[in-house]
Amino acid sequence: MIATQYKITLPSNYDMNIIKDRVKNNGYKTDGFEDLKFKLYLITQKGKNGNLQNSYSPLYLWKDSNGLNKFLFNGFYDNIITSFGWQQVNIGIPLIDTTTDKIRNIKYLFEITGEIQPQESLNNFKDKIEQDIPKINDAEYIVIYNSDKWKYHVFFFIDDLEKVIAKEGTIYNILHISR
Repeated sequence: MIATQYKITLPSNYDMNIIKDRVKNNGYKTDGFEDLKFKLYLITQKGKNGNLQNSYSPLYLWKDSNGLNKFLFNGFYDNIITSFGWQQVNIGIPLIDTTTDKIRNIKYLFEITGEIQPQESLNNFKDKIEQDIPKINDAEYIVIYNSDKWKYHVFFFIDDLEKVIAKEGTIYNILHISR
């Protein structure tokens, strides 16, 4: 599997209803897309849930590279280029994926990040991550790493923001989930 995400930072006075309407009118177009496990249409809004900026930050989990290649190079990604300009597409590899069909009813995604420090061995790193990440009751999650930057991201699917209020991270609103 492959994970991709682009984070489009928008001006602080940007009308986020434009993004909400965009997703409402077009989100279904990636439903059933080739090799897509899921696409989360994510936003942050300045001043809400501790966010300092407006952003549109779709997160994709691909079963295979064929669908990703089709999305990027067969005209689908052109909609992003046309609307928001050239964007950096971050790529990562899923290390842990506990998601089930329950995620389709979740409204929030909580992201924490960490660095993978130099060490003598990465043996059992997956077990160490599972021990070290916050325990959030009834929250499914996915851990994605990037060995080019030696960073990891943990995305928790949250139904109740009270579960993460005392934790540091980014809270996204999920506008639509394509599967």
